[in-house]
Amino acid sequence: MLVTEAKDNQLRESSSQKVHPQPMEEAMNQKPEAVEALISKLFANISSLKSAYIQLQGAHTPYDPEKIQAADKLVISELKKLSELKHFYRENNPKPVCVSPQDSRLAAEIQEQQSLLKTYEVMVKKFQSEIQNKDSEIHQLQQQIEEANQKKIKLEKNLKLRGLSMKDSEASADENGISPVDLTPDLFISAVEGTFKAIHDFSKPLINMMKAAGWDLDAAANSVESNVIYAKRAHKKYAFESHICQRMFCGFQHESFSIKVDDLALKKEDFFREFLSLKDMDPLDMLGQNPDSIFGKFCRSKYLLVVHPKMEASFFGNLDQRNHVAGGGHPRTPFYQVFLKLAKAIWLLHRLAYSFDPNVKVFQVKKGNEFSEVYMDSVVKNLIINENDPKPKVGLMVMPGFLIGGTIIQSRVYLSGIKVAE
Repeated sequence: MLVTEAKDNQLRESSSQKVHPQPMEEAMNQKPEAVEALISKLFANISSLKSAYIQLQGAHTPYDPEKIQAADKLVISELKKLSELKHFYRENNPKPVCVSPQDSRLAAEIQEQQSLLKTYEVMVKKFQSEIQNKDSEIHQLQQQIEEANQKKIKLEKNLKLRGLSMKDSEASADENGISPVDLTPDLFISAVEGTFKAIHDFSKPLINMMKAAGWDLDAAANSVESNVIYAKRAHKKYAFESHICQRMFCGFQHESFSIKVDDLALKKEDFFREFLSLKDMDPLDMLGQNPDSIFGKFCRSKYLLVVHPKMEASFFGNLDQRNHVAGGGHPRTPFYQVFLKLAKAIWLLHRLAYSFDPNVKVFQVKKGNEFSEVYMDSVVKNLIINENDPKPKVGLMVMPGFLIGGTIIQSRVYLSGIKVAE
């Protein structure tokens, strides 16, 4: 009985004892050194990230692309380290069933740092976008600098042709407000337009004087080029413009313009220098300085060629003006002054044509040639051309055409037998 009672007492004492589960803190404290090392790394890494971010901000004032790139790489490196720490922690510390207060604080701090990291990531992307914009601006500025350098080279070349230095040019530009002239196809095209206008301006008083002298304009136009069918009687003025053009451009293809002079050996620079020096001068002033210059000889020969003695005698009742010109003079009569404007325009066009390398080539079209839109331009614009009609043909060449390298300046023509809209 005593043994049985003793066993019962032991069983009751054993059953009355309580079993307590192991606290979570004890499980965490099994590796305190590892946890402390992880937290130290985390805060050290965040401090490094802050430092890198400050460097990135500092590199923008003043703007330094190399420092920005280096700081950008440093920020990205610290973000990668933080990401590695996060993955290491999650792999070695699965989420516990029961979380202690210390774990809650640590989780809150990690969440706060993750939010901060997201902010930094947004800022880094913003800075990267600003860097790209700055790089684009730098590229555009470099292109502008290159274009400015090319313009400077052209300007220096033109100044060399003028015999001026850059300093002299700047002083001249400040005084006169005139910008230097570039030797370009556009400059030649502008000169061609001016020459065409000069031909028209001279033909107009010539025709008026013929009317006043009682000339038969129909017969005169027919003598210039016969069998041309004009759409309107007023179009016969183009016959006189063609007559003037043919004689004024005779010899244009020669460097001397078919003027006999001694020791004519000019370089490209000399032709362009002469163009620049004469383009703004009054032709009478040019001839007053040197009436027997090559330009003076050109004016004299062309006047005698364009204005027939019978025509001049009918205009003035005598040949005094013609004899004065033939004797080497340049009269200041209104009629001769209008002619000098024409002579100057064509002379400058010739000087400009020989300034290019290679030279500008002149070409002519003949009566009866089929109209080509590539090489010809009609002086009459309101044409009526039906699809079934034969291709129109040239009746008169009013102005020759020109070739500047691959650029074509069309010849101006009057088409015979065409219809025009009223």
